[in-house]
Amino acid sequence: MKNTEEGFTLVELMVTLAVVVILMAVAIPSFNEAMLGSKLTSNANDFVASLNKARSEAITRNSMVTLCASTCPTSNPTCTCAAGGGWEQGWIVLAGAETLLRHAELDTGLKMSEAGGKVEIDLQPTGVGADQATITLCQNTPYAGSQERVINVSATGRASLISTQNGACP
Repeated sequence: MKNTEEGFTLVELMVTLAVVVILMAVAIPSFNEAMLGSKLTSNANDFVASLNKARSEAITRNSMVTLCASTCPTSNPTCTCAAGGGWEQGWIVLAGAETLLRHAELDTGLKMSEAGGKVEIDLQPTGVGADQATITLCQNTPYAGSQERVINVSATGRASLISTQNGACP
């Protein structure tokens, strides 16, 4: 009668664990970058959709509509633009004193800023923007991600979205 035992030896188990650790060390940073890209794209698309809503409402109402940074809670029926705040606090679309749309604060660690420090974009009754804006969305904590989303708002009020790999969060 032959005495054979089946199973892994300690050496085989250690080699297998070493291979798993190496694969995870390669996969986790890639997964984090993919998750970051998804977060940035989602929030940038939300901003572009809000701008399009503001532009559409300006044309429909034939009056000035404003998209601005705001910390307005959902329980507040009337919101105002935040003075001295940033876009990462959230934003609202206003037609006069009426709040048409609210966007909540961005996830912790994301930063959204306009190159000239603007926290307000006015859209005229024709849908044309009062001025241009370049808004950068990036991650600055716990580490600066290598990805950014840049939203360019033209003088015509149209937005374009660009993905960059600048690696620096302004």
